[in-house]
Amino acid sequence: MRNDGIEIKPSGVAPEQLAAYSALLGQVFGPLPKFSVPALTWLYRDNPEGPVVGADAWSGDTLAAHYVTVPMRARVEGRTVRLLLSLNTATAPEFQGKGLFTALADATYSAARDQGFQGVFGFANANSTPGFLRKLGFQKVQSLQAGLMLLTPRRLADTVLGFEVDWSPESLNWRLANPAGTYRVARQGELLGVWAETGIPRLRCAAFLPGASEGASHGPRPWCPPLFIGLEPRLSLPSQGFVPIPERLRPSPLNMIWRRLDETLPEALDPATTAVSFLDFDPY
Repeated sequence: MRNDGIEIKPSGVAPEQLAAYSALLGQVFGPLPKFSVPALTWLYRDNPEGPVVGADAWSGDTLAAHYVTVPMRARVEGRTVRLLLSLNTATAPEFQGKGLFTALADATYSAARDQGFQGVFGFANANSTPGFLRKLGFQKVQSLQAGLMLLTPRRLADTVLGFEVDWSPESLNWRLANPAGTYRVARQGELLGVWAETGIPRLRCAAFLPGASEGASHGPRPWCPPLFIGLEPRLSLPSQGFVPIPERLRPSPLNMIWRRLDETLPEALDPATTAVSFLDFDPY
């Protein structure tokens, strides 16, 4: 597809493509470890659910813009479905303001339907949320909770969920192999706890998964109160001594967003039955 000298092509996982993505993401956001070629190779190519689905805008040999989504399995209203996590997007400064992101998103979702994906979810900051809602037809599910959890949970209530990511042992092991992250996994009562280093000394972000996970390495849990980012209707956060971080102190408050690609899925998710954690996207 061509538009004003810009050619839109499917994203891929060839070494030269990954190098171009790393360079553009580093140019736009800075040289973060998660945008290194090894980290993108892990994320884009090695996911057991399949390679990324996305689109690139090229101006000759210059990568002008890039957008990818990551395959995930989730349970939506009791069904196991193939979804995409909306993730990396970047436009080179000299190409901004040309509507490239919307064009790339439209191309991505068209390809996703052709490949049998049934919906897209993501976590958008305050600046990008309006564009997803107005231009791309997403629902704002809810703003994520973010705060310290003074008491670590040992079980979750038997709440029937309308949305949760399905972390199989294989997928969880892949998630924990992120070369840009450092994790600790430990049993916590009936739960499997995952703690990620945040870059702040003694502060780790935590997620808690029900049931055992085969193959995940176990060890002692950290003793410092963890940071929780997400939504968890199976847990009473006040009973865990949850201390929310004021929005004015958050670097970028996040909103969960949702768009179905298959009309058999709900047009809107119910935030009261939606469970997500940091594991379900890429803060750590």
